[in-house]
Amino acid sequence: MTQSAFTRSTLLRRSSALVFLGLMVLAPCLASAAHAQTLGYAPAPREVFPPEAATPDTAVQDEDSLLPDRFRRTVVNLDTREAPGTIIIDTGNTYLYYVLGGGRAIRYGVGVGREGFTWSGVQTVTHKAEWPDWHPPAEMIARQPYLPRFMAGGPGNPLGARAMYLGSSEYRIHGTNDPTTIGKFVSSGCVRLTNEDVTDLFNRVQVGTKVVVLPKGPMKGAPLQARSLPATRPAALRPAVTTIPSGRQAMFIPVSAVN
Repeated sequence: MTQSAFTRSTLLRRSSALVFLGLMVLAPCLASAAHAQTLGYAPAPREVFPPEAATPDTAVQDEDSLLPDRFRRTVVNLDTREAPGTIIIDTGNTYLYYVLGGGRAIRYGVGVGREGFTWSGVQTVTHKAEWPDWHPPAEMIARQPYLPRFMAGGPGNPLGARAMYLGSSEYRIHGTNDPTTIGKFVSSGCVRLTNEDVTDLFNRVQVGTKVVVLPKGPMKGAPLQARSLPATRPAALRPAVTTIPSGRQAMFIPVSAVN
């Protein structure tokens, strides 16, 4: 065999090998494209798919957006002799005030006791809880036998995201899973705020805080005087609703079912 023939034969074998290797590499891609065309769509490049979005647990719902303007959290002028840090609950107007001092207070919209369940007096915050469990008192169960005897804390719990317990009583300042009850007389004596607002208040209040609950009817002496300042909204110290304790899954009981 001449040198020229040998060279041609070698080049031919090498070319055949390269073609075979190329087909092996392209075969999966060609098969994928053919399958995509069979199904009626073209394979999309990876960059078409965005990275995973944040899970719902990381989003904080602005519950105040569900409230009428007058029940949204705001700073107001308040004529009171109570010391800074005191909570004043204006039952008749369904407001809660957190006294800042200097003639100012943060005003929150609240839901309060329905007819026959309002009360007045002075208490102190004796305990605070995040995502509290609910143990309906015996009196409530007697009125509503269908209520559970225990309910783990979580988004479906009527006590909401936070609770501040008043003295040794059954009364609490707590959140709610139904913001539409704010501004209404609906509870068995507890005071409820949106989960966003109760979390804001919870972060400001200490155990031992004085709580003044004003009667629903006409008060003796000068009534509570409050005047709105230009619209301001105090910043929350922490996100309004944090992740519930691990492993807690609670059934949802609407507040309307808890008389």
